[in-house]
Amino acid sequence: MIGKLKGTIDSYGEDYVILDVHGVGYQVHCPSRILQHLPRAGEAAVLAIETLVREDMIRLYGFADDAEREWFRMLMTVQGVGAKVALAILGILKASEIANSIALGDKATISRAPGVGKRVAERILSELKDKAPSFASVDAGTISVSQTVADNIAARPVAEAVSALTNLGYGQPQAAAAVSKAMQSAGEDASTETLIRLGLKELSQ
Repeated sequence: MIGKLKGTIDSYGEDYVILDVHGVGYQVHCPSRILQHLPRAGEAAVLAIETLVREDMIRLYGFADDAEREWFRMLMTVQGVGAKVALAILGILKASEIANSIALGDKATISRAPGVGKRVAERILSELKDKAPSFASVDAGTISVSQTVADNIAARPVAEAVSALTNLGYGQPQAAAAVSKAMQSAGEDASTETLIRLGLKELSQ
């Protein structure tokens, strides 16, 4: 089982890279976001690898780090999500962004991935809500938000405030953490407008 490859970029395909490791060219399928950030041919690269073995093939999937690989594995445990769909999700979202989307019940963000319809997005949110392993790697404020949403306390204002801040250009982890801190000071019944205003204040510090 291959867990990591370190070598030189040989060439690129539509959804894969050929990584030359001591003269052996490994074809590694990667999320589009990862492919876009890999170096040019002839330069060194390191990929965390997931090896899938089927009756008729052995295929390697590559990721920027172990967290993304864990999300690839986790996503494929959801009914209706195979390697192609999992790659598509990781092609547009970082590991922390997937965690935040699940924590906030943000179906719209998950649905942005090609091949992910409303029903699949709902299953991802439902089935991974209680067993996603990567919340620990997200800002502590985001964990507070996830618990709030899980308990259905002010879920709509929280989600709307985070969405508004991300629309202003802030990253989702930062926005979620800021809204969580805003809610701590404003209270669980705070309106969307109040959370946005206080969230912006947190982000400006």
